[in-house]
Amino acid sequence: MIARVLYRDPLVLVLDKPAGMPVHPGPGGGLTVEHYADALRFGLRHRPRLAHRLDRDTSGCLVLGRHPKALRKLGRLFRSGRVEKVYWAVVHGRPPAAAGVVDAPLAKVTRARRSWWMRVDPEGRPAVTEYRLLAGDGTTSWLELRPRTGRTHQLRVHLAHIGCPILGDPVYGREDDRQGPMMLHARRIVLPLYPSRPPLVIEAPPPAHMRPYLERLAAASDAETVARLGVELEHPAPTSARG
Repeated sequence: MIARVLYRDPLVLVLDKPAGMPVHPGPGGGLTVEHYADALRFGLRHRPRLAHRLDRDTSGCLVLGRHPKALRKLGRLFRSGRVEKVYWAVVHGRPPAAAGVVDAPLAKVTRARRSWWMRVDPEGRPAVTEYRLLAGDGTTSWLELRPRTGRTHQLRVHLAHIGCPILGDPVYGREDDRQGPMMLHARRIVLPLYPSRPPLVIEAPPPAHMRPYLERLAAASDAETVARLGVELEHPAPTSARG
């Protein structure tokens, strides 16, 4: 997991979480991000702790606070909506517009002790997602997503709701496409952590299971889009502060 550190300073760690790894222990067992906490101390007394969560099958930027004071500060930023999160997804179909907003409340449905999912429900909690089409070939699309709220499974449910389920989504995907890996990646996170400095901007390169789809979709686009998305895919090695 040390090799997957994208950024480190005295307050924060940002990891490139692999798809398929839960962030904390659950009933299924197996290794989680929390199992690596001791190795991620980098000489500090406290073990780093999660500032937010990603679904098990989502890859990309995951933020940890390196000590209790840092975790409290990060918590305030996330709760106030000041953290900018950008995701990439490969979805079936094409969204109804090249850019738009999904404003659809979500509620949890429970059928058994270990069986639950989220659904769109007018009586649910507010949930808002902005999307933008980056590339498409008529059958699949590469979308950029910006959640404006942080509901469980929000992006996955919202995309299924507009007829564009994520490829490989084991819960909300198409019936014939639930085997994974899921094509949802936390591409970028922007943290206004230090008042006297510009916000931290950290990016995670797309995972190996998504790259062929992104490259194919980019190549199917016009020349300007091909050039722009080609730059996006050629992610440079991260420049990290150390502490």
